[in-house]
Amino acid sequence: MPPRRRVRYDEDAAPHGRRAPSGMPVEEDGPYDESEGEDERGAEPRRRRAALNAVSAGRLGLRYIADLTSKDTEGVTSVEPVENGWLVDVEVVEDRRIPSTSDMLSIYECQVDDEGNLMSYRRTRTYRRGSGAYGGGL
Repeated sequence: MPPRRRVRYDEDAAPHGRRAPSGMPVEEDGPYDESEGEDERGAEPRRRRAALNAVSAGRLGLRYIADLTSKDTEGVTSVEPVENGWLVDVEVVEDRRIPSTSDMLSIYECQVDDEGNLMSYRRTRTYRRGSGAYGGGL
């Protein structure tokens, strides 16, 4: 099996090449592109940063976990807003076995702040694919 291609955070850039700090494309006329005005030193105006939504937080969490663990990810299992960002759970294949129903899977939890930066991550549980995330069978 060929190695999986890692996605860079700056790939798929917006046509104009601008990206938010979270790595997500920034639209030219988006609601977060308004200037906040000059500061008292006459410096260039700062731009407001786009707040993440659940979809973009889930995508970032999936990318972060794939990069940090270097393992195949199955997908995002939950996205939950928290005080300063998002809590994202990602299912990861820890060990592939034959038959695939006996693969070992894990759930990794990562916290992403409102700007898309990874704050923390940890593995919360490991289980066999056929047994379900919380034990027991079908």
